[in-house]
Amino acid sequence: MSNNAAIVDISQTANKFRSSIVLQAENKYIDVKSILGLFTTLVGGLSYELHVHGPDADEAKAAMSEVFAKHNLDIKVISE
Repeated sequence: MSNNAAIVDISQTANKFRSSIVLQAENKYIDVKSILGLFTTLVGGLSYELHVHGPDADEAKAAMSEVFAKHNLDIKVISE
């Protein structure tokens, strides 16, 4: 399964926001705006947590949840 389209889509969506958007996969933390970071982390079968902080966090959480769901990736958005 190729996640290339998902990775590009996720990164492009994240870059629309000023908020910090960090993906936690097991014990790794990846800046979702980094395509390279996503390539090394986004593999099937893992469950991910998304941490969003910043001025447009609510909008970013909604958009990121949508894009992960679109690519059938299991994501839990963490509210802090």
